[in-house]
Amino acid sequence: MKGLLIDSPAADVCWQMAMDEALCETMPAPFILRFFRWQAPGITFGYAQRAREVEAAAAARGLSGTEMTRRPTGGGIVYHLSDLTFSLIFPSEGGDFRPMETYDRLHRAINAAYGRLGSGFELSDARTAGYAVSAPAMDCFSKPVPLDILYNGKKVLGGALRKFGGHMLYQASFQTEDARTGAARHEAAIAEGLAGGLGADWEKAPLAEEARIRAEALATEKYRSAEWIKRI
Repeated sequence: MKGLLIDSPAADVCWQMAMDEALCETMPAPFILRFFRWQAPGITFGYAQRAREVEAAAAARGLSGTEMTRRPTGGGIVYHLSDLTFSLIFPSEGGDFRPMETYDRLHRAINAAYGRLGSGFELSDARTAGYAVSAPAMDCFSKPVPLDILYNGKKVLGGALRKFGGHMLYQASFQTEDARTGAARHEAAIAEGLAGGLGADWEKAPLAEEARIRAEALATEKYRSAEWIKRI
């Protein structure tokens, strides 16, 4: 089935979140895979996390003043400093929200692609004691959860989900030392894995003007607003 591999411009963290929502609304193809380009470092945090605790956690890392916004998806804090960030939009099969089944499908597909490269990645099979992604200031990459992708026991890929109507939005962060310097290789592996796991035939495409216009509006009206960022 046709899928679009979107080449989007470098942008800030609020625009990135807005673009994902805009693509969910406009859905120019059944499957959409988009790799982010960053203008500057940014921070995103889960829909159910408390903004004040997130700000304190960022300050403790010396990242006060770094632009941040709340994601439409769940999960913990993600520091977008040197990661490869991407999103995937795809049909929600059966209309039900089954996050663990979805993570299993997507992460096994990506892990299989890296396995063919001899990467040494593996899937986490056990929850780390004391980890709760809904915790007010939980760092997404501080501890692995089941089905995260690991390298030498360290989490290198995690994601979060949100159901938009008949589609699912999956937002992911890939964090290895060469995540950005080796981006072309990693993007190819991730796209290959997801193509096999979803049955998608990727076609490179620019952003549609409709999605771009909608994203600009959402970035201004929602993702930059204190009402959204500090909703809890």
